[in-house]
Amino acid sequence: MKNKLVFALTLCMVNGGVIAQSKYDGDYGQVGIGYEGITPGISSSNVVVTDNSGVRQAPVNLSANNSNSFTGVITAGYMKSVNQSFLLGIGVDFSPIKGRNTKYSISSSSAGVVGSYNKEYYYNIFISPAAPVGSDGLIYGKFGYTGATIKEDIAGSSSNTNFSGLSLGLGYKQVIEGGLYGFVEGNYLLYGNRTFSDSDTVNGNTVAVSFTSRADAYNLLLGIGYKF
Repeated sequence: MKNKLVFALTLCMVNGGVIAQSKYDGDYGQVGIGYEGITPGISSSNVVVTDNSGVRQAPVNLSANNSNSFTGVITAGYMKSVNQSFLLGIGVDFSPIKGRNTKYSISSSSAGVVGSYNKEYYYNIFISPAAPVGSDGLIYGKFGYTGATIKEDIAGSSSNTNFSGLSLGLGYKQVIEGGLYGFVEGNYLLYGNRTFSDSDTVNGNTVAVSFTSRADAYNLLLGIGYKF
């Protein structure tokens, strides 16, 4: 009788552990491809010219087109069951694919110049709350910190600018077979303001300009992954 009781208690403990375990528990890696959009924001500014007669200002208009292009994202992470209906994970996204070159312009009442920009890469470090859907599905969110490098080309010279901000994401995974799964995902990336200032000497006069830029970006991804 005693042996039967011990066996029954052991069976309940094992079954309880199996019920609490998710097919998505553990390390995973995934690759997604899809569409990316970037909406830049640039504030208008003034050029300040300082010469022997004093300080003069001239308005400058800055504008940039939206960028839309193909993208690919590599992700590595870890997911752990908290209970039968909730999982919590951490992960890192990295997109090595450059975005499409897109025009921007700087103009005043007397002159103007056109340049281009493109995303070089971005990364995203996130936490991921998730909930099972049936026996093989998982719906999950993403909340994180993101950074991106933007390359700018203008007047024959180029420079890189680093942006950072916050990210939100939502996705769904479905087991295909064993540890292999498919997923669909969307991410919204909000890059904060960066203020740029520069000055130079032209014909003996000091010319200074400053402006503030920011960007909103999003991507829609479809891909496959593997839970190790």
